Amino acid sequence: MSASEPSLQEVSGALDARRGELAAAVTERQFAARPELAERYGERGRHHCHKDAEYHLSYLADAVASASPALFADYVGWAQVMLAARGIPAGDLENNLEILRETLRRELPAGQAGIAGEYVEAGLRVLSGPARPGEEAGPADPLYDLSQRYMRALLDGQRHVASQLIQRSVEEGVSVRDVYLYVFQRTQHEIGRLWQTNQVSVAQEHYCTAATQLIMSQLYPYIFNTGKNGRVLVATCVSGDLHEIGVRMVSDFFEMEGWDTFYLGASTPAPDLVRELVARSADVLAVSATMSFHVRAVADLIAAVRSRLGDRVKVLVGGYPFNVDPDLWRRIGADGCARDAGEAIELASGLVGEGPRP
Repeated sequence: MSASEPSLQEVSGALDARRGELAAAVTERQFAARPELAERYGERGRHHCHKDAEYHLSYLADAVASASPALFADYVGWAQVMLAARGIPAGDLENNLEILRETLRRELPAGQAGIAGEYVEAGLRVLSGPARPGEEAGPADPLYDLSQRYMRALLDGQRHVASQLIQRSVEEGVSVRDVYLYVFQRTQHEIGRLWQTNQVSVAQEHYCTAATQLIMSQLYPYIFNTGKNGRVLVATCVSGDLHEIGVRMVSDFFEMEGWDTFYLGASTPAPDLVRELVARSADVLAVSATMSFHVRAVADLIAAVRSRLGDRVKVLVGGYPFNVDPDLWRRIGADGCARDAGEAIELASGLVGEGPRP
């Protein structure tokens, strides 16, 4: 980077600081260039256009801060499917991003606009291909029938039926690990896909998640009955991440493998987390980020841990952004990245060594 070229953090900061102003400019330009939008959507549509532009800018700022055009491209692909399912033509999103790129060129210093524009281009390239919603599970997948019946019960609001399905399956010999991976995890992914494609509401998604968390707790007698190996895991989500079920699954997997686990939930302040790591003599910290706009908070949390503890505690990260960009975990200072709870166990064992703590 030359002396005159802005850093990625400077560009990201500018996008954050001027998000509302830039979103307003994008909206005005889009409605001025296409008067039919006012007739089609009215003032409510203008409001939604402004909010969408703010979302674009927020995800753009996070992608730039993470040095990851792939994160913004993935967001655009997700938004393409989500908007299409709600009757918004694909051309409207493309037009909006083109106007966003032009607005950045006009409103930001040339160096900042050039960098941000490259990330917008990555998003526009996604729109040249077919829309791709998340993949559905197939009948050949493990426990497919059970997962389908479980999800159907939840979508019908029959939490007690869903609970009975799981309890009966475990009593009949299905392992709790398989229930977590092939029923709970798969159901959460599928519910997310159904929301993206406008087939379930936010309320239904929240109900299904809350019900699954309750049913997970009902399995704890099967989880907290293993011998201990002396290893310690602390698990948490960063501030603002309300999708904590994934890291809770990871914590339960470690418990089943004989680790002592301390699951802190979401939004634990960094100084308190560091004190907990010290107090518990933790071997591993597991941190989850569900959305790309949580990645910066994960990076800040890791930096806080490193500043106090160095590399004494190994840090594992996981969550959707790290699946999109496989090298992201390295850039934010983690020791490893896992796609699911089973992989997290393998990685942690490799980092701290097999068997009990010496």
